[in-house]
Amino acid sequence: MPTATPFTPMDPDEVSAFAESVRGSLNRHWSGPTAAAGTDLAKLWQAGADLGWLGLGTEGALGAAVAAIRELGRVACPLPVMDSFVAARLLAHEKDLLDGIGRGEVRVVACVGDGTESQVRHLEGAQWATHLLTFPAAGGTAVLRAIGAARETAGLAVPAWSTARPGEPRASVEIDASTADEAVVLLRLQLAVRALAAAERAHEMAVEHAKQRRQFGKVIGSFGAVQQRTATCQIDVSAGNLLVEDAVRALEQGLPDRLLAAEFAVEHARAVAPRVQLGAHHTLAAIGYFEEHDAPWLFRRVHGDITRLRTLTRAAGDVADVLVEGTGSLPAGDAGETGEAFRAEVRALFDEYADRIGSVALVQDATLTNAVAERGWLGMSWSEEVGGRNASLGEQVVLHEEATYQRAPISKALGAVMLLGNSILKHGTQEQQKTFLPLIRQGKLAFCLGYSEPEAGSDLASLRTRAVRDGDDWVINGQKLWTTGGHESDWVWLAVRTDPDASPRHAGITMFLVPMDTPGITVQQHRALSGEISCTVFYDDVRVPDSLRVGEVNGGWKVITDALAGERITMGNIAAALHRQLDDLLAFVREDPSGTVGPRGSHARALLMELAVGVQATRALVASAIWATSGDTGARLAAPMAGVLGGELAERFGEAVLDILGPDAALSESVPGVPGGGAFEYGLRLSVMYVVGGGTNDIQRGIISRGLGLPR
Repeated sequence: MPTATPFTPMDPDEVSAFAESVRGSLNRHWSGPTAAAGTDLAKLWQAGADLGWLGLGTEGALGAAVAAIRELGRVACPLPVMDSFVAARLLAHEKDLLDGIGRGEVRVVACVGDGTESQVRHLEGAQWATHLLTFPAAGGTAVLRAIGAARETAGLAVPAWSTARPGEPRASVEIDASTADEAVVLLRLQLAVRALAAAERAHEMAVEHAKQRRQFGKVIGSFGAVQQRTATCQIDVSAGNLLVEDAVRALEQGLPDRLLAAEFAVEHARAVAPRVQLGAHHTLAAIGYFEEHDAPWLFRRVHGDITRLRTLTRAAGDVADVLVEGTGSLPAGDAGETGEAFRAEVRALFDEYADRIGSVALVQDATLTNAVAERGWLGMSWSEEVGGRNASLGEQVVLHEEATYQRAPISKALGAVMLLGNSILKHGTQEQQKTFLPLIRQGKLAFCLGYSEPEAGSDLASLRTRAVRDGDDWVINGQKLWTTGGHESDWVWLAVRTDPDASPRHAGITMFLVPMDTPGITVQQHRALSGEISCTVFYDDVRVPDSLRVGEVNGGWKVITDALAGERITMGNIAAALHRQLDDLLAFVREDPSGTVGPRGSHARALLMELAVGVQATRALVASAIWATSGDTGARLAAPMAGVLGGELAERFGEAVLDILGPDAALSESVPGVPGGGAFEYGLRLSVMYVVGGGTNDIQRGIISRGLGLPR
């Protein structure tokens, strides 16, 4: 019984060069999506063989195969590259066959079956193939048979699917369950990658159309509805591509959860590719409805490929089945060697203080905060001169991820480092650094943010709270809203307007760090849906010395944006929080699978899979944003995309868990034995803030759409 050989990792430049060569060949032999209606696939099949596409399985070049499939999807071409890839891996002992596959003489289509079928339906490309490979999903005998006849079955797919009558066996081999499972997953990945690529191409055309098409005297890309839809499609496409990259990487590296990683990519594409395609049609409108345009042929490719996933069912079940019936969780992230070593340290500390972590609502525990501070983890990225140790980005990310996942109540101390400490380091005076940095490193700077106002929420540059110079002081008047924790803070990080005539508006803003006990400050408390206290803070002739100004006069916008740059570290928090909720849900469900989510194929399991795929997609976008370089525009868009996806997933998660578990999930942590320790109902109440806090999702989608080139 053969064992599948490892895949061969490829350098990104090699993969890119291979993809470019595939594009060149497609330009010669498959003129574009409209070619689907009448082009002879046999010619492209032979051209692909001549260029080495069909020998990739022998080489284990998975990255190149996926790159080729992606290019094929963009032109709505169903050449079954992965079928040849799988055949080469399963029949590796048949050298003559492998040579024939590589030369294009043995043209293979593959499917799941027991090898005794008198006919096989819904095959892609069988009318141009010479052989049919069937194998049982759970392992057994894989059989390669000549195709006796193939009859086209007209319908949605173009070129049409076929029903094939297998002939005499040409070769057979016994394969074990794991080899069969990998083969199924690879064939499923082909359909997912191709469908996602086709939808992405339609989306790209829609974006370009939105930049040019004018209606009612305006470019339609300036319409809010078009921008919101375009951004949503971009989020879906970007997350899908990242999941495919993660899947290829996991398969190439032979990671234990490699097939699960691939299935996350598949299931995400199953959900979003049709949605993206339809979104593109809605933007293209009538122009994209007629067959002279590429969009209808991409539409057929997307929906045909997604539908055919039903013909390739894993014996292990879908994502929900694997998670519910197993003991694992989502595929592990990678913060680099240093980051992962530090993760072990952080987990060891949290284990030591296990009695102080786990509450869903507690944000600060003095004892745990002191322990973290004593280890030098607060401000650890700073230089040694100011008490840090030049910690890596990976270590910073790990600390925030683990604190959020473990529900370790140190969030205020971590927030002080990110939002205040880094800005004071960059913009503060030596005296300010000497005063505040030690407090931050000790976790003892209790602060709140003075940003939002009645007329300045997401549009922070429109703030009106005024500061007027009076000798060595400033006199502040105005009102701030939604100042979370203002009732128990010692300091407020306060944005005020010092030049009301500045243009642009953000040019007249200055930052101060003001004691909350300063005369003239009045705090009015409000309880939020989540239960936290947020405040309206009134500033009436509040006199503040110039020594508490941070940064230049009218230079506050730079201070604010530098402070927000710390969100690169903290943006993983929402993904970590949802990951923890998912693991809590799985732990509860595994105690009684039949009583909670029912059998395979149930509605509850489908909901659980939707949540798991959503969390993994959010994690992929977060990772892309964290590790993005300053010049990588696409990756930098990952930050608002991750925020939008994570926030809306948080809302969906809370509602779906109520659907799965019923009233028990609506109980708080004060009730003994409540599922998830009360995290589900609390997470649902908190989820609205993920969508509206720090700039609403509508605003974030606007940022994304402008990043794609749509006008204001």
